[in-house]
Amino acid sequence: MPKRIAAIGEPMVELAPAGPADQFTLAFAGDTMNTAWYLKRLNPALEVDYITRLGRDDMSDRLADYLAKSGIGTDYISRCDTRTVGLYMISLANGERSFAYWRGQSAARELAHDLEALGAACDGADIVYVSGITLAVLEGPGRDNLFAALKAARAGGALVAFDPNLRPRLWPDTDTMCAAVMEAAALSDIALPSFEDEASFFGDADPQATLDRYAGAGARTVIVKNGEGAIVYLHQGAQGSFTPAPVAQVVDTTAAGDSFNAGILAHFAMDAPLAPLIETAAGVSAKVIQARGALVKI
Repeated sequence: MPKRIAAIGEPMVELAPAGPADQFTLAFAGDTMNTAWYLKRLNPALEVDYITRLGRDDMSDRLADYLAKSGIGTDYISRCDTRTVGLYMISLANGERSFAYWRGQSAARELAHDLEALGAACDGADIVYVSGITLAVLEGPGRDNLFAALKAARAGGALVAFDPNLRPRLWPDTDTMCAAVMEAAALSDIALPSFEDEASFFGDADPQATLDRYAGAGARTVIVKNGEGAIVYLHQGAQGSFTPAPVAQVVDTTAAGDSFNAGILAHFAMDAPLAPLIETAAGVSAKVIQARGALVKI
């Protein structure tokens, strides 16, 4: 079971629908941040650090304070004088979400500029968690630095967990996205892809094809999320599947995958059975999608 997990990524200001049209609530979220938040809810004894970069403005301060009050370590959050925090707005239709983003001046784009600092932040973690969005937002040498830090973390004994979280709007083109995702997959011990996304951009015919591709890249544990369908997984050299119980009313699918990932990682051990964690993770995700917003009581 992990004692420390370091999550790397871009936290954002979230504007979510609240009641009547044109009314929104302000909160903080972001894919890897959501997972970090749920990790602390599911395993309070776990040390969870968030690695990112924020501005020096009021909203950045409020976000950092929120993380700290949520029990998430902020020692590895650097600050930038000229940038701020990104923002996104959610639109909902029948429980399915769409997003509008304002993240061009996000300080998180520079979170991996300092390789030495990034390596120090990852040092000593049992699991380092990243996503495809983490890869997408990095500027300049950031992505290469991130890959170097992941290699060093693995050499030091950490497991790397990776959710591809494919978002083509964040990339210059889909070829670049797919190449970067598979480069990250080759550095990962635990891969957490979603079949619908993978089918769209890699042409996978079924979840088994997704599992095979990530296992072929080198991941020892692969869990293919599949909405209401059967989850297929590989762990300890053996495959299995699990079909989640149906959810009567889906309110908001924001953070469905992020919370599922937390359910896996909060008590993950490479030498322990995976099936109980998948059942727990599916239950957590089911609770999350029956409430509004990314971060909800579970």
